[in-house]
Amino acid sequence: MPIPPDYEERVYAGVLGKMIGVYLGRPFEGWTYERIAAELGEIDYYVHERLGRPLIVTDDDLSGTFTFLRALEDYGPSRDLAPAQIGQTWLNYLIENQTTLWWGGLGNSTEHTAYLRLKRGIPAPESGSIARNGQVVAEQIGAQIFIDGWGLVAPGDPELAADLARRAASVSHDGVALHAAQVIAAMEALAFVEPEIDRLLDVAVSLIPTDSVIARMIADLRAWHATGADWRADRERLAARYGYDRYGGNCHVVPNHGLIVLALLHGGGDFQRSLKIVNTCGWDTDCNSGNLGCLLGVRGGLAAIEAGPDWRGPVADRLYLPSADGGRAITDAVQETYRIVNLGRALAGLPPVAPKQGARFHFSLPGSVQGFRPEPVPGGDGLVTVANEGGALAIRLRHLAPGLVARVSTPTFIPPDALAMPGYRLLASPTLYPGQTLRAHVRAELPRRGAVAVRLFLRRYGAEDRTEIVPGPEVVLAGGEAYRFEWRIPDQEGYPIAAVGLELAPGDPAFPRVDGTIFLDWLTWDGAPNVLFRRPAGGGTVWRRAWVEGTDQSAGWGDEHLRLVQNEGIGLLIQGTREWTDYTVSARLTPHLVESCGVAVRVQGMRRYYALLLTRAGRARLVKALDGVRVLAEAPRPCELGRAYEFRLSVAGARLRAWLDGELLFDVQDDDGPLASGAIALVCEEGRVGVGPVRVEPA
Repeated sequence: MPIPPDYEERVYAGVLGKMIGVYLGRPFEGWTYERIAAELGEIDYYVHERLGRPLIVTDDDLSGTFTFLRALEDYGPSRDLAPAQIGQTWLNYLIENQTTLWWGGLGNSTEHTAYLRLKRGIPAPESGSIARNGQVVAEQIGAQIFIDGWGLVAPGDPELAADLARRAASVSHDGVALHAAQVIAAMEALAFVEPEIDRLLDVAVSLIPTDSVIARMIADLRAWHATGADWRADRERLAARYGYDRYGGNCHVVPNHGLIVLALLHGGGDFQRSLKIVNTCGWDTDCNSGNLGCLLGVRGGLAAIEAGPDWRGPVADRLYLPSADGGRAITDAVQETYRIVNLGRALAGLPPVAPKQGARFHFSLPGSVQGFRPEPVPGGDGLVTVANEGGALAIRLRHLAPGLVARVSTPTFIPPDALAMPGYRLLASPTLYPGQTLRAHVRAELPRRGAVAVRLFLRRYGAEDRTEIVPGPEVVLAGGEAYRFEWRIPDQEGYPIAAVGLELAPGDPAFPRVDGTIFLDWLTWDGAPNVLFRRPAGGGTVWRRAWVEGTDQSAGWGDEHLRLVQNEGIGLLIQGTREWTDYTVSARLTPHLVESCGVAVRVQGMRRYYALLLTRAGRARLVKALDGVRVLAEAPRPCELGRAYEFRLSVAGARLRAWLDGELLFDVQDDDGPLASGAIALVCEEGRVGVGPVRVEPA
């Protein structure tokens, strides 16, 4: 099946539709139809402010959708991707009791139940089977809510989408939950090339058993819709025949799948009307709205989303995906779109695409702003606005006068308003670090007279966790001029970088008031960090949040920079991004009642990394964790509890070198599928470890 010519834009619309649907339905998730009608009325637009909730939130629907799809990245984009490999992806990216899932316990939360099966060595698909977990647990909604990505990577190929969806869903679910997931994924795949709703349903239903509950319910909904009754009447019929009273558990898939189909039929493909119906109907509103929003985004493209109210403006492409890959937690709809697009292209045998030489922020998709927003300026309301114009970020200035500066920025770490995120906690590492080189291209479109001073800046967390500006290089541009910035990020005294942006001020004293537009064509960064991770002198706690907590406990303690505690198994405290390739990490570790401890490089989650370890049994080991742990080299070395050891591990290409207390122990070439990139981690196995400052520098 050839890739559609508008594949990138349609995937983007699907990703946005998913995000908008989740953000719309999340504030009143689980409410009944009656309560929504009484307290909110029909859901025509975002209601978060009415309920005192944030709009951009961490949510399992989003985290699971974009995280579990990474199995195609990690195991290769194969049509034969195995459920067991997707199960390994769960174990690698999930941090137990913290990220992505509702950790409701064995037999209560379907996904937590499946995770515990996987953790105990029961592979998928048995991990999610009815035989293992019982029918009620296995047929809850989770398989459906995580499934959209498998449709997006199979444009025009509903059979492939349904097959991949079945494999992915079987990690945690079984029975009718698989059928519901297959229907959603198949419709999304077909919607790239087929707009007719009846045809979408016909093809999707043909891919599941004809006698299944899902097929029978869809037939009933289509028959009821054909009578001409309004959606409220059909909702009552659905509740009577397929409601929560007939299907047990916390959130069964059948009633909620029925609401998606009902809203699809009665909405007639209209994005706003369909989301209004599915959200006003209640039950699992964010899940249902997210699936339907993705489908309708693919079907109608960006035009369908933009036909109604301004859904996109308040979102500004912003997306949080907490997982053990903390450097990808602060992301946006454009970045996730191109990851999906390139998986779909790889499945079709095509090379990847990377707009503007792979720049992180490139604004190539229509209307995209990639999280950039104006920062508040005292006395400067309306001074600056941002919009996408011609594939660049247009920063429009209005009456920029002396004494005022305008700033636009995008997050590179947890924003201040998300530090106390309700619900699912936002675990993240910064995406930008000292030692890396920041590059950007800007140009000015101004009246014939006047100029603008354009400066790069960082916003970092400082003393007592207050954010503060770090100014960067500046250039003065007149109309028609352009400039390419290059800035090596300086040391930040242990404070994480929270945002990056542009600062604008009048640049010509002869013409002090400025109107016009500065275009940011692209902005990106690269290179190995050169950073010392230590407790900042100004105090605060946000610096610890930059470490993704894959241990049972970690905290600053006395003279120790960090103290790690792991009660069972191996824990990792992770920082950095998947883009890091060649570098050296060094740290002073003091083992206390610990089985092993050490440092890790090229960390890609909880179960993919290289590590230098010192064991309580008196062995130094260089190991590779990748679907199991393999010892690359080892040597006898005494381990004295309570004594500090200097660990140093360097990686360049396929070569790893490891030192302990300044002595080179191992120099190993791993040509057997080396892990090519990733973050760093501190490793603690069953015990307590004291940690001094940690340095990362180019190899």
